[in-house]
Amino acid sequence: MHRALTHLLLFLTLIVPAMAQLDLVAPGGGGGGPNAKVTASLVSEMKTAAPGQAFRMAVKLVHEEHWHTYGKVLPPDVVGKPTKLLWTLPEGWSVQELPWPPTREVDSTDGKKSQGYDGTVYLPVKVTPAGKAGDSAEISVKVDALVCNPQNCMPAKPVAKLTLTLADMAEVDPSNAEVFAKDNASTSNPKALPGKAASTSSAVSTTQASATKAPEHSFGIYLLYAFLGGLILNVMPCVFPVLGIKVLSVVQQAGGDKRQVLMHGLAYTLGVLVCFWVLGGIVVALGKGWGFQLQNPAFVFGLATFFLIFAMSMAGVFEIGTSAVGVGQNLQSKHGFGGSFFSGLLAVVVAAPCSAPVLGSALGYAVSLPIMGALLMFSALGFGLASPFLLLAVFPKLVVALPRPGAWMESFKQGLSFLLFGTAVFEIWVLTGMIEGQPMLFVLLGLVLVAFGCWVYGRWYLPHKSARVRSVALVITLGSLIGGISLGWPAKNDHPIEHKPVVENGLTWEVWSPEKVSQLVSSKTAVYIDYTAKWCLTCQVNKRVYKDEALKKLIADKKVVLLKADWTNEDERITKALADLGKAAVPVNVLYVPGEKEPVVLPELLSVDNVSEALNRVK
Repeated sequence: MHRALTHLLLFLTLIVPAMAQLDLVAPGGGGGGPNAKVTASLVSEMKTAAPGQAFRMAVKLVHEEHWHTYGKVLPPDVVGKPTKLLWTLPEGWSVQELPWPPTREVDSTDGKKSQGYDGTVYLPVKVTPAGKAGDSAEISVKVDALVCNPQNCMPAKPVAKLTLTLADMAEVDPSNAEVFAKDNASTSNPKALPGKAASTSSAVSTTQASATKAPEHSFGIYLLYAFLGGLILNVMPCVFPVLGIKVLSVVQQAGGDKRQVLMHGLAYTLGVLVCFWVLGGIVVALGKGWGFQLQNPAFVFGLATFFLIFAMSMAGVFEIGTSAVGVGQNLQSKHGFGGSFFSGLLAVVVAAPCSAPVLGSALGYAVSLPIMGALLMFSALGFGLASPFLLLAVFPKLVVALPRPGAWMESFKQGLSFLLFGTAVFEIWVLTGMIEGQPMLFVLLGLVLVAFGCWVYGRWYLPHKSARVRSVALVITLGSLIGGISLGWPAKNDHPIEHKPVVENGLTWEVWSPEKVSQLVSSKTAVYIDYTAKWCLTCQVNKRVYKDEALKKLIADKKVVLLKADWTNEDERITKALADLGKAAVPVNVLYVPGEKEPVVLPELLSVDNVSEALNRVK
C-alpha cells in the first residue's frame, strides 16, 4: 500500500503540469506579415492555361534589406537550412521543380560569408494542369525556409496562392515576359531582378571558391559550445534544487553496487535528453519561444504543487519513497530507476527560467539547422547538463571518494528542502502575474489543502499505527491532494491581467505596445524596451542594474523612454516582436537610438557598463 501511494503521489504531481500542456497552442509561425523578413508570391507564365499543356510558374521571394534565405542545396561549408517548396495543387495537377538560379555570397552570422538569396529572386517550376475549359483552380505553395541577417536567424514559412482559369487555348501573360525570358539560360532558370543576384558564371565561381576554404566554425565546435552551455546550467539557481537532490542520491549510492550506480546515472541522463528533445522539438518545429510552457498558469501551478510536496518530504514531514525523486533508503533498488529518470526530466523543466544566457544563442543557431541537426544540438546541451552525474556513474571510484552515508544526510536533506520551498514560492509569485483576485486565493487555499494532506500522511500513515487509523489517514490524504489540486487549478484566463505603468527602483516603465514603439521611434525619441517575464529568473537578476544611481541619471539625461514588454502570459505581439529581433527567449533588452536604422540589442546578462555603453549612443 505504501508503494502504491508513493506511485499515486508521483502520478498526481506529474499529471498536473502534463495536463496543463494540453492547453498550449503554437502561436503563428514565420508567415508573411507586415514585418516579415521575406515574402512570397506566385507568378505565372500564362494568364489562362490549357488542360494538359505544361507551363511555367515561379515563386517570387522578396527579402528585406540585409536578410537572406538559402538555396535548394547547401554547399559543404555553409551552415543553414535548405529552402523547400511545399505545394498544394488541385486534383490531377502536377508540379516539377526546375533548376533554381545560382546563389550569391551574402553576409551571414558572426561576420562570416555564406551562399544564399537576397533581394528579389524567382524559383521556377513546371506545372501541368488537369480539368476542362472553364474550370477555375487555386494553386498554393508554402515556402519552408530560414531567413538570416548578419546577427540572427529565424524560421520563415510564407504562403503564396494564385487562382488560374482553364481555357481551350493557353494565353501568355505579357506582364511576366521579363521573368520568363525566352533565351536558353532563362528557359531553365528564370532570372532574378537586375542587380539582386550574380550571374551564373560568377556565382558558380564564388561557390567553388568558398567551398575550398575551411569554415570558420565546424558543426562539431558548435556542439562543443552546446555541451559547455549545458554544463553551466548545473550551477544556475533554477537547477539548484534538483542538483541537491541528485547529490544526495549519489552520496547514498557510494560504496554500493557499481552496476546500480551506472544504471541510475544512465536513467538520469536519458531523462535529461528526452526532456530536451521534446521541448527542443516543439521550439524548433512549432516556432515556440523557449520557456513557453511557463506561460501556462496550470503548468506553473503544477510545478508549485510538485515543489511543495517534495519540499515537505525532504523537510521530514513525511517520506514519499524513492521512486519519486531518487532519494531514500531503497534508492539502489530497481524501483529507483524511474526516480532517476524523472529527476532528469525535472532538471530540464526547472532550468528553463534561468537558461536564457546559455540557450538564447543556442536556440538562434539551432533553428538554422534541419530538425536532426537541431536535435543534436539539444542532445549536446542535455549531455552537458547530465555530465557530472554521468561521470560519477561511469567512474565508480569517484563515487567511493564521496562521503559515506550517515546521520549527517538527514540534516543535509532537510536543509536542501528550503531550496524547494523557495522554488515553490517563486512559482506562486509567477502566478500572481497570470491570475488575480479570487482565483489567486483559491490557488493558495488549494496548496494549503495539499500541504495538509501531506502532513496527515506523515503523521498517521505509519507502520506502528492500527490498520483503521492508516486507512482513514490514506483517505484524508488522497482527498486533500485531489481536492487541493481541483480547488487551486487555474481556469483559462480569457481576460489577461491588464498591465499598467510601474515604478521600479525610481524608474518609470510604461506599458509596451507595437503602436507606442512606432510612435516614439517616428518622433525620434530614444526608446529602451525590456522584454521580460516573471517566470524568467535571469530577467529578475538583470533588474539589479537599474538600482545604479549613475545609470538612472544617464537615462534621465538622455531622455530615454522606458517600455516594459511583459511576456509572463502568452502574447502573440511580443512573440512576433521577439521573432523580428531574431530571438526565441527572454530576457531581451533593446534600445532604439534616434538616427540609427537598426535597434541596439543588448547581451542577455545586463551590467551597468553594457547598458551605459548602449545609452551613450544616444546624442
